[in-house]
Amino acid sequence: MLEFDDIQHILLTRAPALTGRYEFLSFRDSAKGRTWLQAILEKVQSAQQARASIESDKRWVSVAFTWDGLRVLGVDEPSLAMFPQEFKQGMPARAEILGDTGANHPDHWVGGLASRKLHAIVILFTRDAAERGRCQSEHERLLAELEGVDVLSSLDLEATPPFEYAHDHFGYRDRLSQPVIEGSGDVPTPGSGAPLKAGEFILGYPDEDGPPANLPQPEILSRNGSYMAYRRLQEHVGAFREFLRSHGKTHEERELVAAKLMGRWRSGAPLVLAPDKDDPSLGADMQRNNDFNYKEMDPHGYAVPLGSHCRRMNPRDTAVNMNRRRMIRRGATYGPPLPEDAPEDGVERGIAAFVICGSLIRQFEFAQNVWANDKTFHELGNERDPMIGNHDGTLDFKIPKRPIRKTISGLPAFTTVRGGAYFFLPGLKGLRYLSSLGSIA
Repeated sequence: MLEFDDIQHILLTRAPALTGRYEFLSFRDSAKGRTWLQAILEKVQSAQQARASIESDKRWVSVAFTWDGLRVLGVDEPSLAMFPQEFKQGMPARAEILGDTGANHPDHWVGGLASRKLHAIVILFTRDAAERGRCQSEHERLLAELEGVDVLSSLDLEATPPFEYAHDHFGYRDRLSQPVIEGSGDVPTPGSGAPLKAGEFILGYPDEDGPPANLPQPEILSRNGSYMAYRRLQEHVGAFREFLRSHGKTHEERELVAAKLMGRWRSGAPLVLAPDKDDPSLGADMQRNNDFNYKEMDPHGYAVPLGSHCRRMNPRDTAVNMNRRRMIRRGATYGPPLPEDAPEDGVERGIAAFVICGSLIRQFEFAQNVWANDKTFHELGNERDPMIGNHDGTLDFKIPKRPIRKTISGLPAFTTVRGGAYFFLPGLKGLRYLSSLGSIA
C-alpha cells in the first residue's frame, strides 16, 4: 500500500495551477537551513492532503534537496555515500552523458544552477498570480528573519494562453502520456500501458525487477522519496515558426511539418490515428489519443517519423524494457507568449520541468543519452530528437514517404538548456528527520 500521508503531493497529484514559482536556495549556515525547513514543513502537503483539499486550495508547495544540500543539513557521511553516483556528482558533472555540450553546456546556465552552492528548491504552484505574490512575500519575510538562507535565483511560471488545456510555447498540447503507479488509484488511459510498480518512481517499494535494494539509510530518509531531474528549456518560438514557413507553403503544410517533428498534431491528435489531417476532437479525448502502437500500426514511420520527438521519447512497443524507462513529468511554462504574427523579441520563454523517477541513470539519463541524443537511434544515422536534442545545424530529420523519403538537412536548435539540477524529494517523515539533525561536526 502506498503511504499517501508521507509522499509529497507532486508525485501523485497535478495541481490545478495557472502560475507558480521555483526558488533555488543556498544554506550558508546548517542550523539556519534546518530552521528554515522546520518553518516550511507545515506548508508542504502530502498526496493525501492535496487530494482531499484540491478543490479549495490555492497553493501547493514541494521541497527537494541536492546531494550538497543534504550534506549541509547534517546527513552523515555513511548515509551520503549510499546515494547513487549520478546524484552525488550532480547534473552539471554529467553534461557529456546528457548531451549538454555547446550552447547547452553548464558554463552557459543561468541562476546559479551549475554551482555546488545550490542546496534546495522550493516548488510553488498557485491558482493565480495574486496567490503567488502573497506566498512570495511570506517566504521573503521568513528568509529575512533567518539570515543564513540565500535565494540563488528564482523563476516565475505562467500558463500559456488559451487556458483550456496545457500546452507549450510552440503550441503543442501537453500532459498526454503519463505512466500510472500501481496502487495510486489512477486508471491508465487506453494505450498507456498497465500500472507500473511503485518502486519505479518511489523509493522503498518493489519495482518492476523485484524488492527494493541498496536504498540510502536510514530508511526514514529515503522511504517515500524520489529523484528529480530539473530541466529549464528555452523554446525558440520565432526560429521554430520561421522553420515551418520555410518548409511549408500553406498553413496546412506547415502544420503537417510541425506534426511530423513531434509525432502529434499541435491539438494532441496522434499521427498514427490521424496521419493526413488534424483531428482536434481526437486530440482532446483522453480515451482515444493514446490508444495506438507503432510496431503494427506504423512500423516504417510513414505516419510518425522514426526520429520524431514522441517516437523517440516513448518508443512504446518498438523498444525493450520499457517498463523500466518510464518517467513522471511535472512542470510548467515560463515567460510571456509570443504573439502569432510577432518576430522574435529577445525575451526568454520556455518550459521548466521535473522528471521524477526511482533511478536517474536508468530512466532520465538513458532517455537523454539514447532516446534524445543518439544519432543512430532506429538506425537513422544523423539525427537527434528534433525538439529537445542537442542541435548545431549539422543534423538531419527524415520524413519517410512513398516513393521517396524527404530529408530536412541543417535542422536548427528549437530549444536550449538554460539550467538543470538533480534533486532528492524526501517523504514528509524524511523532511522532519532532516529538520531535526544536529550540527555537522
